[in-house]
Amino acid sequence: MRKAALVTGASAGLGRELARLFAADKQDLVLVARRRDRLEELARELERSHGVTARVCAEDLADGRAPERIASELERAGVEVEHLVNNAGFGAAGAFTDLDVGRELDILRVNVTAVVHLTRLLLPAMIARRSGRVLTIGSTAGFEPGPYMAVYYASKAFVNSFSEALSFELRGTGVTATLCCPGPTATEFARIAGNDKSRLFHMAAMDAPAVAAIAYRAMLRGKPMVVPGIWNKVGLQSLRIAPRSTVRRVAAALNRSAGGDGG
Repeated sequence: MRKAALVTGASAGLGRELARLFAADKQDLVLVARRRDRLEELARELERSHGVTARVCAEDLADGRAPERIASELERAGVEVEHLVNNAGFGAAGAFTDLDVGRELDILRVNVTAVVHLTRLLLPAMIARRSGRVLTIGSTAGFEPGPYMAVYYASKAFVNSFSEALSFELRGTGVTATLCCPGPTATEFARIAGNDKSRLFHMAAMDAPAVAAIAYRAMLRGKPMVVPGIWNKVGLQSLRIAPRSTVRRVAAALNRSAGGDGG
């Protein structure tokens, strides 16, 4: 069977940059996202530039059956996942009761349920052959409540906790789990979420290639967790000592757009 790295949310942002890093290391890829045209364009780029095989798997992870379809397709194709990158995710900005409930539930399906389901489907084979790595993209948002992005912040709290616990459970198996917790990053995430004009985004956004490189190196080293950027590290330390009421107020202010709406 051919070994490959599977990257979810590979059509843009951190997912695309991580796929490029794997390809540069001559690793075959399985690219997962909703937008087939973008995936096919990236696959051609990686195959042409690095001589790897890049398989396209156009799936919407908000569909609860998508992880099983992905796993079945890989089995039929004779592909073993050596590296699983749980990167796909999105958010929505605004007051909870103003946001569309269907979209809020989709955030949970993509950010939480798909991560758990896909990891559960692919991890046992890694453990059986005592070889593999799981990289999950969490967020600094997962360490605090986030008024005006309440569901997104809560979803990342789950992801952060899940990945750290998994890292502990995998000790001695030959498999590692790494959690990367970026802060604001210059990808299309902020535009889709509706908070690309927020003070938080403009204060501290890092470049996607830089964040991807930090996450990739941490995964290769088998580190349980990495937080890219000095200001993100400082921010997390401040959460430890700040009163919780202050943390809530600051997060709310930062998540509001410069114009004062709920973005």
